[in-house]
Amino acid sequence: MKDTIRHLIQQALTRLTAEGVLPEGLSPVIQVENTKDKSNGDFASNIAMMLAKPAGMKPRELAEKLVAALPASAELSKVDIAGPGFLNFFQNSDALAQRLEAALADARLGVRKAGPAQRVVVDLSAPNLAKEMHVGHLRSTIIGDGVARVLEFLGDTVIRQNHVGDWGTQFGMLLAYMQENPAAAESELADLENFYRAAKKRFDESSEFADRARELVVQLQAGDAECLRLWHRFNDISLSHCQALYDRLGVKLSMADVKGESAYNDDLANVVADLKAKGLLSESDGAQCVFMDEFKNAEGNPLPLIVQKAGGGYLYATTDLAATRYRANVLKADRVLYFVDQRQALHFQMVFAAARLAGFVPADMQLEHMGFGTMNGADGRPFKTRDGGTVKLVDLINEAEERAYALVKGKNPELDEAELRQIARAVGVGAVKYADLSKHRTSDYSFNFELMLSFEGNTAPYLLYAYTRVASVFRKLGKSVEEIGGQISLGAEQEQALAGKLAQFADVLGGIADKGTPHLLCAYLYDLAGLFSSFYENCPILSAEDEAVRNSRLRLAALTGRTLKQGLQLLGLDTLERM
Repeated sequence: MKDTIRHLIQQALTRLTAEGVLPEGLSPVIQVENTKDKSNGDFASNIAMMLAKPAGMKPRELAEKLVAALPASAELSKVDIAGPGFLNFFQNSDALAQRLEAALADARLGVRKAGPAQRVVVDLSAPNLAKEMHVGHLRSTIIGDGVARVLEFLGDTVIRQNHVGDWGTQFGMLLAYMQENPAAAESELADLENFYRAAKKRFDESSEFADRARELVVQLQAGDAECLRLWHRFNDISLSHCQALYDRLGVKLSMADVKGESAYNDDLANVVADLKAKGLLSESDGAQCVFMDEFKNAEGNPLPLIVQKAGGGYLYATTDLAATRYRANVLKADRVLYFVDQRQALHFQMVFAAARLAGFVPADMQLEHMGFGTMNGADGRPFKTRDGGTVKLVDLINEAEERAYALVKGKNPELDEAELRQIARAVGVGAVKYADLSKHRTSDYSFNFELMLSFEGNTAPYLLYAYTRVASVFRKLGKSVEEIGGQISLGAEQEQALAGKLAQFADVLGGIADKGTPHLLCAYLYDLAGLFSSFYENCPILSAEDEAVRNSRLRLAALTGRTLKQGLQLLGLDTLERM
């Protein structure tokens, strides 16, 4: 609906420009927002206040001319002017009901992307294979997964890239430890964290071991067959650990999506040579650097993007530059989204700028760093174990499921063990994911099991339960929505409010696709669940005496259930028919 209103406003602006009311050349971004107070309509725009100055008019005067110039639309019942010049748009109830009927009949709930489909590369998760995944990998994994799901639902071709850390000096240490006692190493690899600690202990205690580890790095980089065999074995085991966690989290990542740092190793020398050929390299203390005018430190001195160390080694920037041109030339991406910690913002700004200067990517290819904040403990510091160690992701998931099991068993002691475990998995994992996804991507947040497992507030248990309420209506009825005739009609205030929220689903998904912010979907689903609760309490469904009203409300309930289920699935949460 927002796109419809924007189009109507644009037509009015074009007409007023042709009539000389507005000067030529104006191309404003037309903002249309949902209103909170429905007495002021369903949508509002401040376009008259934005253009009053260039038009040489008072905002309200321009608003009156805009309203007069707006084309008629069956989607709107009226347009009012409020305050200094806000345009308030009221939806036509009959047209809204027809839109909802069309959504109910459509497998995609009437959702279509506003613009052309794109090829979008989503860079997400990217754990370091030298260690087990920990809580610090959760945000990149699930935020990236949620946005990727939304893009796919809207019709984009999504290519997931798991840019794992599978190369570097630490692998010499790990290979030396595997080589020292192969039989013991195989069993110890079941716990990567302990394996890494044991290897590090040997590295610190034995100079002979440390020298061998350094030599193995050289051999690995030179392509030694035995080193590569051990390295592949280590990576396979490490990746299987990651895949087990992705499967438990319900994340759409597979081994086929892995494109680690090592994949770009053969191109790193070419990256440096090509930068040099473009005249972009400068030497600084023996290192090869790219300096760009827009990046300076506090003293005003240019900051270096180092692509080759004085000793000849390469850095993250070199690998990231190689990845940009692979994604442009091989994957043919129109857009690349990097779900990486907010603290890497400057690094990616510099890499993107250098990639453009070097011509590694086309001018119209979008490169976007989707940074995120940290998950903190109750003390406001990064989440740690009681002894100050890193929290393994598998331990976090295990605890979430056990807490959810105790909670669900306390509420439903009559359920059998298998169903209790199924519900506990959905609630526990869903609670952890939703607590993260419901916060703005760029914000830090405090992890709290009690809050995230609550059945009150903006939580996964509340929304999962809201869906089961809809499912229970049709379970009691003993029919599916396909067996129910009639049409949606909107009479009661609660029906109007629920219908208006249902019609916003496509706009919400469009916002997530643009900005990479799944918390918008969480907020939408929470509001939708609340409006359904009000509708359920105030508008009898199964007990409605009039058959047409009863069928209309059943159809409205069915669309609510499908929207809740689809929304939760886009966030990567499994729904339940009862809990």
